[in-house]
Amino acid sequence: MGRRLAHSYSVSIHRMMGNADYRLIPLEPEELPGFMGREDIGGLNVTIPYKLDVMRYCDRISPEAREIGAVNTVICRDGKLRGYNTDKYGFEWMVKRAGIGFSGKKVLILGSGGASRTALAAARSLGAAETVVVSRSGPENYGNIGRHADVEILINTTPAGMYPNNLDAPVSVADFPRCAGVLDVIYNPRRTALLMEAERLKIPCAGGLTMLVAQAKAAAELFFDRKIPDGNIPEITGKLRRETENIVLIGMPGSGKSEIGKVLSQMTGRPLSDTDDMVSMAVGESIPDIFASRGEAAFRALEREAVRTAAKESGRIVVTGGGVVLDSGNYPPLHQNARIYHILRATELLETAGRPLSGDAAALGAMSKKRMPLYARFRDAAIENDGAVSDAAREIWRDFCENTCD
Repeated sequence: MGRRLAHSYSVSIHRMMGNADYRLIPLEPEELPGFMGREDIGGLNVTIPYKLDVMRYCDRISPEAREIGAVNTVICRDGKLRGYNTDKYGFEWMVKRAGIGFSGKKVLILGSGGASRTALAAARSLGAAETVVVSRSGPENYGNIGRHADVEILINTTPAGMYPNNLDAPVSVADFPRCAGVLDVIYNPRRTALLMEAERLKIPCAGGLTMLVAQAKAAAELFFDRKIPDGNIPEITGKLRRETENIVLIGMPGSGKSEIGKVLSQMTGRPLSDTDDMVSMAVGESIPDIFASRGEAAFRALEREAVRTAAKESGRIVVTGGGVVLDSGNYPPLHQNARIYHILRATELLETAGRPLSGDAAALGAMSKKRMPLYARFRDAAIENDGAVSDAAREIWRDFCENTCD
């Protein structure tokens, strides 16, 4: 139960745990009192913005939920609604999985809602020496956050950077030079802008998908009054990552990206997004015509927008143009929710017909020399495509399945 649930992963998670009847219940605030008065409630997960509001309807609240001041799980026993908080368990599982130590550390928590209360309780349980909660209008706010530049653990519990507002960030990790760990409760996209900055700075970090699965496991135990093995958490997290992460193809013009993408789409049932096709459809011109009439700079601007649009979605095959790597700004949107594959093909086998920038061997050779280091910076893996297209597609899928586990 929540207000905006269209992109929730919870149905998939609970079905993997054996609950085929789990469903989403979107409610507006004025609908909450009537809903909580229903007599057919068996069990509920509660999410934004009702984790605090729902407490007034509970006949009993667990000590942990009362301490945190937020309820995310409600069950009905003997006609009484009982409120629990399984988010703390999920948060601590995420921390443990990430290998980030809290003992003796100064922790900064961004946000002051229900997730913030959970993070605060968990940080204290994990031995944090000092905890600071930053909100938009409280005594500790974004206007004076600079006085906490010495924090060692940074936690985001705000929606900043959550789909569909991908690539937003509440702060810059670089403003905290002692930072040794970054956690973000957002799970869509997999890597928020905050987490990608932490990656660049080589700071241990983790996103909220593991937390989401772990808290769901604890909630399911309450729903059905039975123990669920901890091993289900990494198993389900891995399955979700395989379902939701994108496969992005980069490489030289004529390397076979489009054909491989089509085969992968047919093989996996995933929708295909081709950024060149998206650009052509947006302006009603072919790629060569765009280059001829508008110039390369105009095309790159259109390409940048197409990349952002395609890459923010989940569970897709995304085929990019050969020059996508020329703009370093294309890397964050592609990387945020994907594994990126560089398609390699011998230069003499590259197709040149209809290519505005690589129409002859000399131009192709110069282009390859310039772009190869850029492809290497973008890619997670390189796949040879000197044989059958289907072989390259199968190799990508094998690698993807092996490398998207928890």
